Amino acid sequence: MQEHGIVGIEGVDTRSLVIHIRERGAQEGVISTVSRDSAELAAKAQHIEGLVGRDLVKNVTCQEPYRWDQGGWRMGGGFGPGREPEFHVVAYDYGIKFNILRGLVDAGCSVTVVPAWTPADDVLALEPDGIFLSNGPGDPAAVPYAADIVRQLVGRRPIFGICLGHQILGLAMGGRTFKLKFGHHGGNQPVMDLTTEKVEITTQNHGFAVDADSLKGAVEVTHVNLNDRTVEGLRHREHPIFSVQYHPEASPDPTTRRTSFPVFAS
Repeated sequence: MQEHGIVGIEGVDTRSLVIHIRERGAQEGVISTVSRDSAELAAKAQHIEGLVGRDLVKNVTCQEPYRWDQGGWRMGGGFGPGREPEFHVVAYDYGIKFNILRGLVDAGCSVTVVPAWTPADDVLALEPDGIFLSNGPGDPAAVPYAADIVRQLVGRRPIFGICLGHQILGLAMGGRTFKLKFGHHGGNQPVMDLTTEKVEITTQNHGFAVDADSLKGAVEVTHVNLNDRTVEGLRHREHPIFSVQYHPEASPDPTTRRTSFPVFAS
């Protein structure tokens, strides 16, 4: 760790720390190699700008559209091309994971990735068979332009969202979002598919959720988290529009790919 300049800590009562976080929720923290003054470091932690109200998407989205044609990992061959594409998908980049793009390619899609602020008419001009709303960081309510764009696309093309894309879709459908006390991070997150009553063990990484009570009319909840009953999936009652909060493209290792993507069809 010294050789590679990686900060580490020791001598922490992890059980006490777990109890503290369980009672008070996620905390801001500081690790310092400069100061040992606990009061000074605590003051720095207290003044860290939180996630609520911050548009972090603008820091991670691409600046220009681009095409993606790389498929998933194959033993002995590494990453390679996918199968012959049948559909064209436009993916909004809110901080998109490459494994999502690879999963779309493997599902038979040619993919065009566009910046988060790309107008709806510009996307429709690309004549996509479907539109994908990606994962990304931060507070979905702080990215109102994304929800406005998605609202203009409803009913005009099939739409699928993951993680932040799911939250933005919820906002576009008239719902609200809120910050979770702890957030959902890592694997082993149990989610029930309400349409089948089957439980999926999922991978997640998010600190906000869609408020189920704020969703009315055209949208229904399709998945819930069995730990805290928060919304994990949505579906439009009339149009081919749906989303999940978890990451269906998550790959535990290069040989175990659990990708399950929809076939886009108008």
